[in-house]
Amino acid sequence: MASRLIDNIDSRYFEAANALRGKRARRRIVAYVESYDDIYFWRTVLNRFEDENRYFEVMLPSKMNLTRGKKSVLMNFVGDHVGPDMIACVDADYDYLLQGVTEQSRRVLESPYVFHTYVYAIENYQCFAPSLHDVCVAVTLNDHRIFDFQEYFRQYSEACFPLFVWSVWAYRTGHHGRFSLSDFNRVVDPGGFTVQNPQASIEHMRRKVKTKVHELQRLFPNNKEAYLKVKTDLLELGITPQTTYLYMQGHHLFDTVVTPIMTKVCNVLRQERQVEIYYSQAHRTQKRNEMSCYENSQEDIKSMLKKNTGYQRAPRFVQLQEDIRRYLDSPVSSPSRTLE
Repeated sequence: MASRLIDNIDSRYFEAANALRGKRARRRIVAYVESYDDIYFWRTVLNRFEDENRYFEVMLPSKMNLTRGKKSVLMNFVGDHVGPDMIACVDADYDYLLQGVTEQSRRVLESPYVFHTYVYAIENYQCFAPSLHDVCVAVTLNDHRIFDFQEYFRQYSEACFPLFVWSVWAYRTGHHGRFSLSDFNRVVDPGGFTVQNPQASIEHMRRKVKTKVHELQRLFPNNKEAYLKVKTDLLELGITPQTTYLYMQGHHLFDTVVTPIMTKVCNVLRQERQVEIYYSQAHRTQKRNEMSCYENSQEDIKSMLKKNTGYQRAPRFVQLQEDIRRYLDSPVSSPSRTLE
């Protein structure tokens, strides 16, 4: 028997609460997420499915103890409690790629009431390459396209992919102690990026990847067939060499790869705008006022990335919303409306 009130909160609890509000009241579906940052993202996922009959409330597992931060905490809390009026929304991490190898992967993939991002985490969506120029414009108020983010991250992903396959293999087979996510992240850090010569950072990383792949091949000399099977599995799941960056660890991509690159691109765009103001035909006082106005209008890169919603045109985001639509159209989403 549950000893705490929180232990009794499950889908039937919210179903009963909905029933008590009357048949004409909008049905509330609670969507539990991992952290504060996830609340806004999952709001962008779910808001299109709200109508006069239902709405979603996105929240953390507990307002009482502020439980948050790890998917395992969320899954332990809601794992046996989810249902038509209470769903869980989580980062996929590697669970989508593991395809049920671990217990947590099975729980994420098999429950009709658990929805995942497909990409590693919400940060990967925030770093969706086709949207990054728009973020630069929001940060610098300069719409000059001086850098091709899509091409860079296409090449970056292709360079990462051979080692990424090894990473997934290691986690599928329990060898992540020999080759961890941290090990992978260290190798795929582009480092030394410059706007003037971005190709150099790609070539540098490609050499590091090649060296690490050779090291792993020596460490696991009879692994070729298993490696090729994982590679085939990943391709069948829709993970292409050109989109690897979406499936690597989100915080690493956001903090170590994308933000430093965005910072250097935005610095060039800022300088370009400042030079334009400095050499304008305006009076000195007017120039000073214009420069002050421009500097006060600029935004912080990390903040704008976190507010970025350009990922809504990403194929995986569309797939995620299709999962929600199918769920709402299926019998499992219909509450019994009966109180026990």
